[in-house]
Amino acid sequence: MLHNIKHIQHLEENNFFLIAGPCAIESKETAIEIVERILTITNELKIPFIFKGSYRKANRSRLDSFTGIGDIKALEILKNIGDSLKTPTITDIHSSDEADIAAKYVDILQIPAFLSRQTDLLVTAAKTGKPVNIKKGQFMSAESMKHAVTKIKDSGNNHIMLTDRGTMFGYQDIIVDYRGIPTMQKLEIPVVLDITHSLQKPNQNSGVTGGNPEMIETIAKAGIAAGVDGIFLETHPSPKHAKSDGENMLDLNKLEDLLTKLIRIRKVIK
Repeated sequence: MLHNIKHIQHLEENNFFLIAGPCAIESKETAIEIVERILTITNELKIPFIFKGSYRKANRSRLDSFTGIGDIKALEILKNIGDSLKTPTITDIHSSDEADIAAKYVDILQIPAFLSRQTDLLVTAAKTGKPVNIKKGQFMSAESMKHAVTKIKDSGNNHIMLTDRGTMFGYQDIIVDYRGIPTMQKLEIPVVLDITHSLQKPNQNSGVTGGNPEMIETIAKAGIAAGVDGIFLETHPSPKHAKSDGENMLDLNKLEDLLTKLIRIRKVIK
């Protein structure tokens, strides 16, 4: 099990680590299929792996959008995966009340980008003692993330990583400013690039977030070349049938090829 962030890096000093899984936990069967297939690939490629799945999607454009199968049911699936497969797990939390609950089931707590300035949420997450992954707000600069990191550290928790998931570019697009990667790395914590969310097209007239998945490989390659410590991506065996964020997910069948290419780039720059 993962006990601190440094442990991830020590598993394979010359490789990046991977945070991956479905956007939301849809069912036990789908979650297990995804994690087992990812583990087969990452074990072969010697990539440290953390399984990601949201137990509830709180940030939805429309009231009729899928939000989850039930909090405890989804959290129990995450815990079962972590315990049975010895795989570190991560999930989002959305309020201070959720921090202590989720901490009983997963190894790492994730702060969603829209909530990255919420002091009470950051402090409560820190005080669980779990590692905390803070996603950079789409509306925030890389430099300003030092304040979110300070909130966690001042609450007695030094196990932190930051994840860049793009910056708003107008009303309906997101871009990645790769200068933010070395900027945030100056804080001496792991920095991750969220590939799939960086390709979202939010605020669509339909109320369903769009995406640009054909650019996943391009964004990922550039991130590795820029020196990120980890890659975050959402993947599904059938993105068109995914219940959340299917428009910007990576097809699970394409994962091995993508990771193989990224390892080659990593070896060159290292």
